[in-house]
Amino acid sequence: MSTTGMSWQDDEVIVGVDTHQRTHHAVALDHTGGVIADQEFPASQAGDNALLAWAQTLGRIGAIGIESTGSYGAGLTRTALAGGHEVIEVNRPAKAVRARAGKSDPIDAESAARAVLAGTATARPKVSTGVVESIRTLNLARDGAVKSRTAALLQLRDLVTTAPNEIRDILLPLTAAARVSKAAALRPDPARLEEPAHAVRHALRTLARRVQYLEEQIADTDSALSALVKQTVPTLVAARQVGTQTAAALLICAGQNLDRFASEASFAKLTGAAPLPASSGKTHRVRLNRGGDRQANKALHLVAVGRLRSDPRTREYAERRRAQGLSTPDILRCLKRALVRESFSALKTDLLRA
Repeated sequence: MSTTGMSWQDDEVIVGVDTHQRTHHAVALDHTGGVIADQEFPASQAGDNALLAWAQTLGRIGAIGIESTGSYGAGLTRTALAGGHEVIEVNRPAKAVRARAGKSDPIDAESAARAVLAGTATARPKVSTGVVESIRTLNLARDGAVKSRTAALLQLRDLVTTAPNEIRDILLPLTAAARVSKAAALRPDPARLEEPAHAVRHALRTLARRVQYLEEQIADTDSALSALVKQTVPTLVAARQVGTQTAAALLICAGQNLDRFASEASFAKLTGAAPLPASSGKTHRVRLNRGGDRQANKALHLVAVGRLRSDPRTREYAERRRAQGLSTPDILRCLKRALVRESFSALKTDLLRA
């Protein structure tokens, strides 16, 4: 069986799965598209095993189309891949399809199976059993801590702005770091919290200590991430302007099984760095792609901007392209596309090495 040519054998069944947090609904089709059976299973290890065993009683599994392989279907995807089954990542049905066919778990599962059978779904899911998944998990925790720290700092700043003058005059002129340190050392009187001055001291101290705690979490996670990223993609990290966070974003976007990409052009599309045609009549141009993984696209943008500022070769290239009539956004778009090529090559060196 080949998922690219979609040449199905008579004894093969194609399974489509509509995934949810607590249950999965599976539909099995024969090689002609006829519905053989459908059934609901619990979203658990036992349920995943039961789903695969059920499908195998219907025939030899040709492929399994799973929705949300990175979220609700992650566990089932891992179990199916570990069992040696071909797993295809399936997008949710388009709104037009849902408007025409309706919406239910069996309908969505059947739609997933038919997308695999017809060859409209061919993407292989990311493998989530290696070091890249560890990096993604740590990065997720770091991002949450950074967002919470930002929120706490903004609350601290706003509270200082409206605080009584004796507190405001001390804290407002300070830098953010000094303000946090000073506020964390405030000593409110617990017996006088009905007075706004002491209530404000208590609130400021709470926020400041929250910031300090989150900064400790971020530093601890950064240390772990830095070690893992350098160990996993040393070639990528060695590139100019590519730091731990940039490399992590590109690595998470690419996934552990880099061989699922047909070419670096596929990776460019996934990162949103592949230009889109925008020609009409006598106008021939391309425009920025606003799709794809936005975190990876942001990482590419930061590298491009950094090189424009500090790399002589990049600045020389930008001047040459500007002389040809390209605007700064167009130059950045070109640089990002070139960076995809460079990054993909580095990822291949690091991830596909023996």
